[in-house]
Order: sequence, then structure tokens, then C-alpha cells
Amino acid sequence: MTESTSQTTVQVLRGREVPLGGVRALEVRRTLPHRDRSFIGAWCFVDHYGPTRVVDASRDGMDVPPHPHTGLQTVSWLFAGEIEHRDSNGVHAMVRPGEVNLMTSGRGIAHSEVSTPATSTLHGLQLWVALPEVDREMARDFQHHVPTETELADGAGTALVFIGELPGVAASPVRTQTPLLGAELRLAPGAEFELTLDPGFEHAFLVDSGTLTVAGQQLGPADLGCIDPGPDSVRLQVGSEPARVALLGGTPFTEEIVMWWNLIGRTHEEVVAAREEYERHSERFGEVPGYEGPESRIPAPPLPTVRLRPRNRRGRVGG
Repeated sequence: MTESTSQTTVQVLRGREVPLGGVRALEVRRTLPHRDRSFIGAWCFVDHYGPTRVVDASRDGMDVPPHPHTGLQTVSWLFAGEIEHRDSNGVHAMVRPGEVNLMTSGRGIAHSEVSTPATSTLHGLQLWVALPEVDREMARDFQHHVPTETELADGAGTALVFIGELPGVAASPVRTQTPLLGAELRLAPGAEFELTLDPGFEHAFLVDSGTLTVAGQQLGPADLGCIDPGPDSVRLQVGSEPARVALLGGTPFTEEIVMWWNLIGRTHEEVVAAREEYERHSERFGEVPGYEGPESRIPAPPLPTVRLRPRNRRGRVGG
């Protein structure tokens, strides 16, 4: 679905409900990957969940047992709640609202995510970034950053820039392997303003609450409005209620990837080999110390009966 003005075309992707996790799965709204688009820059996976009220932590909370990743970086961003992160690189950290955690898998890592007993509401984003060929077997890593809330022009609201740079607003020190942008926009009701963009970036606006009109196209909660490179600014209009929006961007990612389950590779054979190593408890993924839950780890699901094929920028396989 697309809408266009004289200058800017907005592609709208609708979120779909999918379960995330092991025995106690959390329902999330997934907009990337999508059949019509695989990437915004190197952002290749966008899950949006909550707000979910946690009455009974053993039933309503998040408990994602240890599971593997290859060839990517995970970015955790919360609006409400608190999540405990543990990984096989020995990192034990908390995910809190307004604080970004970026984990680099490199060739392989395993990690767990569990909401804390103090969490009464779960609400946030889980994002993946595909690593480019030159860096996809780099060492495991973990970064944490607390961005400063910065005023936008014309009283439109504020921004928390957690990845990259929002031109004229703020920049983040978090290291990425390709040029990226990630920010939370907290927009005032009725605001109407021009937001400066990097013309070399693709951009996407994910609405969490309220409504936002982007270049004439209205977006509601869980809509992802995508803009291809070219515009150096975009006109934004906020509805009658405050809006919270995640802004993602980056230079076009032109490499094809094979993405299956939690693994990213370049060929079917690479993904099959990674799955087998995880199932053998190999050192490639390691063990996650300190996790206590109903499962010691999430077992890898069976591979599909057909050959895994790469995705290109527009979401199609092959090409």
C-alpha cells in the first residue's frame, strides 16, 4: 500500500500478530520482515509489543529462554517495564525505558530475556540489524546508552536518539557497522512541522500511540510508514492526542540475506550448519549463565522442507 504527494511516497506496512518466546509466548506485532519489504537500512526485524498489563509474572510476563543469534545485532528499547538480559558473553544487564541495549552476535551468541518482578506493564520494541558481510563474524559485543531527551523545533515535542544521528537534533555514541538511525519521538497533540532527514537514508515511522500523518499519509498504532532515499525533509502532522513514534533509518542494505528463526546467514547451508551447532551445544553459541526458567534453552525448530532462499530489499525471495 502506498500514498504519494508531489515529493514523497510513503509505503505503509501493517503489523501482524505473532508469538515470541518459548513455553510462555508473548504476542507481538511484527512489521519487518514483510512480504513487500525486507529492510529499512540494515534494520531487518521490527517487533512491537504491549502495553501488556502484568498481573501474574509467571503467566503474563516475558520469559524468553536462552536462544541463538548469528550475523546480527539486537536492539532493545522499552516504553514501560524492566527486562533482565543475560548472554553467553557473560553480560548481565537490565533493559529499562529510555535506555538502549545493543547486543552484537557476530558469528554466534545465545541470550535470554526475562521481565523482572517489579514490572507491572510490558511495552516496547525488539529490533534486529543485519551485519554486513565484512563484519558478520566479528566478536560478540554489548553496548548500553542512555540518550538525553532533546527538544524538537517549533514546540513539536522531544526526541530520544538511541542510534545514529537525527540531523539538527542529537546523536548517539552507540557503534553500528552500517549507518543507522533509531529514535523515539514524543510528539505534542496537533503539532505540525518539518523534520529534517538524511537524503541518503531510507526512513520508517512506527506509530506506538496516537496518529501521525507523514507526507499526507495517516498512520495509526502499529503502522510502519516507509520512505525511500531522496527527501531531505518530511512534513509531519500529529493528531488530536499525543503521539509516540519510533523513527528508524539507514543507508540501503543491498546484500541479500537468508533469515530463518533467530539466525541470519547468506546461504541455506550456512543456516543449516548454525542450527546443527546450536543443537550440539557448541562453543560457537556458548551457554547463558544464571538463567532460571521452565526451559534451559529454546530448542531449534525443524527446518522447512524446502530450500531456504535469500531475501532482497523489497521482501521477495531470490532476485
